[in-house]
Amino acid sequence: MKNKKTFGLVLFIILFSYFLILMDNSIIFTSTVKISQDLNMNESSLSWVSNAYTITFGGFLLLAGRLGDLMGRKIIFVSGLFIFGLSSLAVGLSTSTEMMIIARAVQGIGSAIIAPTSLALLMDSYQGNFRMKAISYYGATAGIGSSFGLILGGWLTSAISWRVGFLLNVPFSLLLIVLTLAKVQQNEIKPSKIDFLGSLLSVIISVLFVYGITISDLLIIVASLILILVFLLWEKRITYALIPLELFKNRTRTGSYIARFTFMMAMLTYWFILPQIMQKMYHFSPLESGFAFLPLTLVNFIAALFLPKLTKALGNSKVMILGQVILLTGMFLSFISQPEWGYFYAMAFQMMIIGLGQGWLLAPLTAAGVAGVSPELSGAASGLTNMMHQLGGPVGLSIVVLFSSSAIDLSAYYHLIMAFITVFLLIGFLVLIFTNPVNEK
Repeated sequence: MKNKKTFGLVLFIILFSYFLILMDNSIIFTSTVKISQDLNMNESSLSWVSNAYTITFGGFLLLAGRLGDLMGRKIIFVSGLFIFGLSSLAVGLSTSTEMMIIARAVQGIGSAIIAPTSLALLMDSYQGNFRMKAISYYGATAGIGSSFGLILGGWLTSAISWRVGFLLNVPFSLLLIVLTLAKVQQNEIKPSKIDFLGSLLSVIISVLFVYGITISDLLIIVASLILILVFLLWEKRITYALIPLELFKNRTRTGSYIARFTFMMAMLTYWFILPQIMQKMYHFSPLESGFAFLPLTLVNFIAALFLPKLTKALGNSKVMILGQVILLTGMFLSFISQPEWGYFYAMAFQMMIIGLGQGWLLAPLTAAGVAGVSPELSGAASGLTNMMHQLGGPVGLSIVVLFSSSAIDLSAYYHLIMAFITVFLLIGFLVLIFTNPVNEK
């Protein structure tokens, strides 16, 4: 691979594909009421519009990342775009509950292929300072895509239809397929066996774990934890493991996986619960509750622009901890604020701090998750990074819903939610402090 002098179209392909899958998941949050009305869904079936996507996304991430290493990332990436585009068409044209849920599950598989493969393509395509900047933009895309999805979902649902947000994926996916075939180079493939048993176990474990958490079934959760032990014992025995355990030998890398998990425990809960509180307490429309996240989204975007220079000056570890501290501060201020103060004083100001922290945390976490990894393992490391991102959300949200379901007063409910979110981020902060060298530059 030659050193690049410009990013070229490859970075656009990587970032836009990642943006699409993250934005698409957030659109659901501000569109659920309209979806339930159009398809006559009850609350139980409506929850599976999100759950079906989350389960397959989390379940296939490791396998998809490893297949890119073993079969070539270009063809695997194109396959993911095709599945994502076709399933998005099915979601947008859904006429029944069953069709909607099945299409969302298939869409999750497409996203599971795109997410780790896009990051691995980035690692293949750039070196040195260009790679550092590209990872910064990739991490920023994770936060901006999720936040912007709330805004776009609210606007499309109010102005046109919730279906448009999914149907737009079809021409975008086709464009990305054409550009990928024309501009992305195939990575060098080293022949190796495929860990079929590990692949099967990883899918079963992820599906069981997310499903058990989603329906609060302790027996299923315990079964998935037992299978994790079986999986790790199997991975330790073979030389062609789905998750090479050497990925965990680096303390900083391991800490970043845990911190990313706790980050999504906090943030998915925040993105999911806050629009509901805004609509109930401030009587915001879906569009207004989406635009209410603009302070977070704009500051996140601005912070990302300064991130490469900041990382060069301080080093990835220090920026990562700084971002975590700022994010934790913003959430703590949200916790002690009173929602009765009104949107601006109770939420908007705090969102600016949260956006700054998010903008300076996600990219360093991404960089740490793939730091020092050999090219033949970059897909596995990318898959593990994205798996932690995807699985943390439903775990955190399910825990919060389980312990807050009896809350009736909206103000008390808000403070309970923010207390959980603050604790999740505090755990992430402690993990980063104990796993990162303070003298790193």
